[in-house]
Amino acid sequence: MGAARTGGRWIERWDPEDETFWKESGERIARRNLVQSVFSEHIGFSIWSLWSVMVLFMGPEYGIDPAGKFFLIATATFVGAFVRIPYTFAVARFGGRNWTVFSALLLLAPTVAALVVMEPGTSYGTFLLVAALTGVGGGNFASSMTNINAFFPLREKGWALGLNAGGGNIGVPVVQLAGLLVIGTAGAGHPRLLLAAYLPLIVLAAVLAALRMDNLAPVRNDTGAVKEALRERHTWIVAFLYVGTFGSFIGYSFAFGLVLQTQFGRTPLQAASLTFVGPLLGSLVRPVGGRLADRFGGARITLGTFVTMGAATGLVILASARHSLPVFLTGFVALFVLSGLGNGSTYKMIPGIFQAQALARGLTGEAAAAYGRRLSGAAMGLIGAVGALGGLGINLVFRGAFLGSGSGTPAFVTFLGFYAVCCLVTWAVYLRVRAATAAPAPDRPAKPQLTSV
Repeated sequence: MGAARTGGRWIERWDPEDETFWKESGERIARRNLVQSVFSEHIGFSIWSLWSVMVLFMGPEYGIDPAGKFFLIATATFVGAFVRIPYTFAVARFGGRNWTVFSALLLLAPTVAALVVMEPGTSYGTFLLVAALTGVGGGNFASSMTNINAFFPLREKGWALGLNAGGGNIGVPVVQLAGLLVIGTAGAGHPRLLLAAYLPLIVLAAVLAALRMDNLAPVRNDTGAVKEALRERHTWIVAFLYVGTFGSFIGYSFAFGLVLQTQFGRTPLQAASLTFVGPLLGSLVRPVGGRLADRFGGARITLGTFVTMGAATGLVILASARHSLPVFLTGFVALFVLSGLGNGSTYKMIPGIFQAQALARGLTGEAAAAYGRRLSGAAMGLIGAVGALGGLGINLVFRGAFLGSGSGTPAFVTFLGFYAVCCLVTWAVYLRVRAATAAPAPDRPAKPQLTSV
């Protein structure tokens, strides 16, 4: 394996599709790595979403209007989406354990930077730079998901990936709850208390990863797989759908508190007391979406979530137009729950699509499983990065809506149209009865004559 593959908890043989191997040792090792991966990704999400909380501390004395605050959030979202691409390939280059340790420690940079600059009088350009630094927390998702994807067999990927991502996503409401605690006890003038509390947690995540995680030697970067994934239309179709699910989740998570302040006149404490509810529920149901996809098919669950997300958005539009906070909260929280389900089901589709393609090409057994792992691993980072850009889009659309009309209603009308397109694409590509030459079913082997989910 070479010097880079010796020592440091490298596992030379890994075959999770072999049931004997899985029962004897593989499952235990995979679950141990999953637990530590969840914690590290959790802290990464908290740091990535830090500015969704920091803007609640930024009163009039900071001299930044709502549009400027939305742009701070959008900046963190954009960088988090962009860095997901190199983070995806870092696992194979350096090892899952090694990269988790490094990426966890890297979170110290944006946290310390925010600790230094978070006070009135700091220039807006400085705030933008520090918000951009927090984007490295968004990259942790890509490396973590790619790593866990390699540990688990296809039959358990929906559950494992959903649990990994859901546990990570909970980092969003946790940092928002922590912000609520600080505002409720010390007041909105003490954001540094929240930042200081995360420093030891970051170090703990790195230490636990070093002690409890492993590197998989068989997982290697494959530039051919990357190029093939880039050429594969299903990579971009699923990425588009993931914009609708994860893009909605992260975009709404970052913007929710600021929308409550701007449109409904909530104080920082009032906004913080409501902001965490939606992201928490959306995070908790993500593994449920993966498990439902394992049982009923990812495309079916994904279509169902988009249909109901459209209905929830209609409710939010009505509440926004009538300025009804209770109805608005009901619709918005429903959007979080549904996007969380869709996150799990959409990500489950990725390995299933490429496994089905392998079978359609005549591959069987381990050869088909290897092909599926190879292409899905390459595609996951790309899909995760594009999906996260949906969060950028949501914050920019909100910014434009509040600049133009002083209300978020035009933004929600835009989102409703997008969900309608997502419904059409999911049905047309993955659920409509098609000829054998068309798209493979994302969750089950291709059939001789018809392909459907």
